[in-house]
Amino acid sequence: MRIAAYRYQNEPGVGLVSPDLKTLQPLELPPRLRALGALPVIEALSRGEPVPPAGPAISMEQVQLTAPLPRPRRNIFCVGKNYHAHAKEFAGSGFDSSAKPGGDIPAVPIYFTKVPESVVGPGAPILIVPEVSTAIDYEAELAVVIGQGGKGIKAADAMKHVWGYTIINDVTARDWQSRHMQWHLGKSFDTFCPMGPWLVSADECNGERTQVRCWVNGEERQNASTIDLIFDIPTLIETLSAGITLYPGDIIATGTPVGVGIGFKPPKYLKAGDVVRIEIGGIGVLENPVR
Repeated sequence: MRIAAYRYQNEPGVGLVSPDLKTLQPLELPPRLRALGALPVIEALSRGEPVPPAGPAISMEQVQLTAPLPRPRRNIFCVGKNYHAHAKEFAGSGFDSSAKPGGDIPAVPIYFTKVPESVVGPGAPILIVPEVSTAIDYEAELAVVIGQGGKGIKAADAMKHVWGYTIINDVTARDWQSRHMQWHLGKSFDTFCPMGPWLVSADECNGERTQVRCWVNGEERQNASTIDLIFDIPTLIETLSAGITLYPGDIIATGTPVGVGIGFKPPKYLKAGDVVRIEIGGIGVLENPVR
């Protein structure tokens, strides 16, 4: 199942995407719920309710896709340094305030968050304000979408709590990340969380074994498999839920592979006119211009 949020004839909608990705069927939801994207559907399914009735299919060319969860209920949970090669890449960049001698590979998951207001959808611009920062980087990431909530979830049971997946670009102001000795501010600028193109249920995407790729202006920068995660998805859920109750629709960004801009000498930061394209197997493509 693929659930997309979109605008059609200037009105928000939520629909099921066809297997060939060419059409979608609008779901019958009250107007106040359509603006929340796929969240009401995920919540209904977590309660054991069926998917809302679907209407006649409309062409994907007639709609403008938005972020599938355009306004998450709370901050997006993100994991830092969760691929071995990227952890070493970032620790050696000089911008990693968490790095300690001999501690390039973290012993436990490193969590931070991005504010809900940073979320934008497919095709929406990543905005750079030169007076604030020009050290803007991309990070292609698989994001887990929680279906059944809970607290104290054990790793052995964790995948039962995963509804599915989406793609996130964890855009980052590297200078802010370093200067402020934490990651929240530099990760949470407006437009710094492109998300999409839709949510895909776990029965159609194996998030534990899929490929994450990223191109900037057609140049491949990142290409890795989620089998290379330092901390796998069950471990991430167990760690997070030990003290924090998870709810349906919560999002966990699982970390980015090697190949981010800060890893190049000199760094390859994003600039106006660039286009970032992220593709994850089983999900699709998320593409955003930079302005």
